[in-house]
Amino acid sequence: MVEEKEKKFLTVAPFQCAWRKDLKFREAGRGCVAFDAFAHNDVTLVFRENVGSQHYHYKRDNSPHYTVILGSHRNRRLKIEVDGKTVVDAEGIGLCCSSAFQSYWICIYDGLISVGKGRYPFQNLVFQWLDSNPNCTVQYVGLSSWDKHVGYRNVNVLPLPHNHMLLWKQVDSGEHGDREDCEVELEDERTDDDKWGLENYLESWELADMFFVVDNGERLVPAHKVILQASGTFPVSFSSEDVVMLQDVIYPILHALLQFIYTGYTQISESQLGALWALSLQFKVMPLAKLCEETVERFKLNKKLFDSGKNVELLFPNSRPHSCTTFPFGLPINVQKLKKLHSAGEYSDANIYVEGYGLVARPHKVILSLWSVPFAKMFTNGMTESSSSEVYLSDVSPAAFMIMLDFMYSGEISLEDTLDFGSLLLQLLLLADKYGISLLYQECCRTLLECLSEDSVCSILLAVSSIPTCKLIEETCERKFAMHFDYCTTASCDFIWLDKKTFSSIIQHQDLTVTSEERVLNAILMWCMRARELFGWEMVDQLMENSTPDLIFKERLQYLNDLLAFVRFPLLPYLLLKKLGQSNLSKHVKSFDNLVSEGFNYVEYGLASAESDRKIRFQHRRSSYKELQYICDGDSNGVLYFAGTSYGEHQWVNPVLAKRISITASSPTSRHTDPKALVSRTYQGTSFAGPRMENGNKCAWWMVDIGKDHQLMCNYYTLRQDGSRAYIRFWNFQGSSDGNSWTNLRLHEDDQTICKPGQFGSWPVTGPNSLLPFRFFRVVLTGRTTDTSDPWNLCICFLELYGFFR
Repeated sequence: MVEEKEKKFLTVAPFQCAWRKDLKFREAGRGCVAFDAFAHNDVTLVFRENVGSQHYHYKRDNSPHYTVILGSHRNRRLKIEVDGKTVVDAEGIGLCCSSAFQSYWICIYDGLISVGKGRYPFQNLVFQWLDSNPNCTVQYVGLSSWDKHVGYRNVNVLPLPHNHMLLWKQVDSGEHGDREDCEVELEDERTDDDKWGLENYLESWELADMFFVVDNGERLVPAHKVILQASGTFPVSFSSEDVVMLQDVIYPILHALLQFIYTGYTQISESQLGALWALSLQFKVMPLAKLCEETVERFKLNKKLFDSGKNVELLFPNSRPHSCTTFPFGLPINVQKLKKLHSAGEYSDANIYVEGYGLVARPHKVILSLWSVPFAKMFTNGMTESSSSEVYLSDVSPAAFMIMLDFMYSGEISLEDTLDFGSLLLQLLLLADKYGISLLYQECCRTLLECLSEDSVCSILLAVSSIPTCKLIEETCERKFAMHFDYCTTASCDFIWLDKKTFSSIIQHQDLTVTSEERVLNAILMWCMRARELFGWEMVDQLMENSTPDLIFKERLQYLNDLLAFVRFPLLPYLLLKKLGQSNLSKHVKSFDNLVSEGFNYVEYGLASAESDRKIRFQHRRSSYKELQYICDGDSNGVLYFAGTSYGEHQWVNPVLAKRISITASSPTSRHTDPKALVSRTYQGTSFAGPRMENGNKCAWWMVDIGKDHQLMCNYYTLRQDGSRAYIRFWNFQGSSDGNSWTNLRLHEDDQTICKPGQFGSWPVTGPNSLLPFRFFRVVLTGRTTDTSDPWNLCICFLELYGFFR
């Protein structure tokens, strides 16, 4: 269901900047980009209103932008630039690492720039800066570098969470606070569940299955076998309850030992250090024994170390400093030993049964309770499971449950890329949400976002749309679905099971990418019918010959009118609108007929009020196509030049020779009627298409076919006169979908623009027809040129087209 994880990453060369269409904030001036980067220094991100130059540092870009540089000055500083001017130059913050990929996130909110490290956005904030004159138009994200290559992977642009105001609490009068203060404030915002850890079970009778006897038999101290055995070697059995008698051991010594095991930290007086060392050696708690030994050696070298009378502090050296609150990291627990105890079921006090599968696992109640409040309550609040080892679960995937258990014992997901990887990941996400395992839930969310594909987006939406805590995933999936609307609504019919709110959000999404409004109409009709197979509006029209809307759409008929309003009928071709106006749908669905009539009047007569022109259904979905914009005569921004570069992949080659496009003329190919010369970058002194008779009329034309897999909504075109004085005055610029039926895009009557040899002429294409996609285009002569000897030769040596290309 979900694609195999992408193994490749993007490498940005020095002084380059990579721009991707999908790296765009949902709301201008507000968004977050999360990414992994591999670099020696200068991980550089650029935020602009529009896509910038790929050679960002070579071509100074004067348009407003922010630049954030992690590891500037040979990985010594953090820099933030506004429009190329340095506004922040801080030492030793947010630095890069050349040894491996590291995770970062950068958030922008109305001029507040927040930089963080780690895999989870909006956590582990390391720096903030507030722009007093904020740029609220930045939207696109560029991945850049300075003088060394930078590798990027797992780049995701995320919307801001509902609690984005947490970020503002770090700002005081525009100055960033101390990093430790920031972390304290964020810590205060966490729930009690986030603070829960093994320390809560230190010397607690809850779920304890053994106890020590100290102080000559006068004091009992409870403990948990699985925790102790994963930390050392203790004299315990597999019976339900063990008693360990410790002769000549006083309580402070045992307390210090257990405190170190359960929290990774302890303190003891210098006089009792030797006894603690001996006890840790007795039970083979080697990390503590080593610390005691090192401390004793330091004391021998410098006796003044302990003259102050303060207790000796012993801290377990955590190999994962950012995971110290995550069990089992930050504790002297041997993870491999803990996992073996789990797999063997040693010291287990719970038997987990899954409905329909029987016994699936024999874990430890204390481990489950560490991660999950629901499990903790199940085992301690007097429920049946509190006094019994039998636990029965329903509506649970055994495979996903076992992965969740493995995570509880290791702190890491062990999920391999298999055929059912996506399905298993979804089930794991739902389990993590059900049992409140927040870190597992976050890891599942991150993995889902990294692996999200067009094939998986619908099934993920169906799974998470009803879960309030999955809002971020839901919004990301809706955007992914919208950007690949054609595929997601034709490769499978699963989208018909989406609820009305989700489906409505998708078809209203600002990033909706679709080749035709007809596709939107078909998807709405299929959703309203709960269609099990792919079809278009024509089939619905046929069904209505012998049926009625209430029988066809049933309970979803009430949603049909609302959803039809999101189809941009004025953007549909004239002939299609005419067919829709004569259809049974128009006869039986009043709102459909009204919308078709509005679109028909706009396309045929240009009838639309000033207010209507501002309505969204009169605006073209530009995200459906790549915009190739006219800049100047003879530029390299047009469609035909773009085709010559293999659509931006290689150096330019004449697109006719490369067979990317084909060009034909009204007269046979000859030395002066050369198709490849019309798109050449070399000026031709003599180039013309000769006359022919069509429908009893004399005409001449050049025709371009941009390819069966491509369409262009043309809004500008350029011609160039050859070396002759046969200047055109009467001609039409036309478009066609099939090469037979032609639509006039611009009519020229006695146009005096071109008046000398070799001159360029460029004209805009306006009106409703500029919104229609075509494959074929031609310039057709409709009247005589200024050459009296050969007035029907179309003498042009260059043609270029511009607009929205797909």
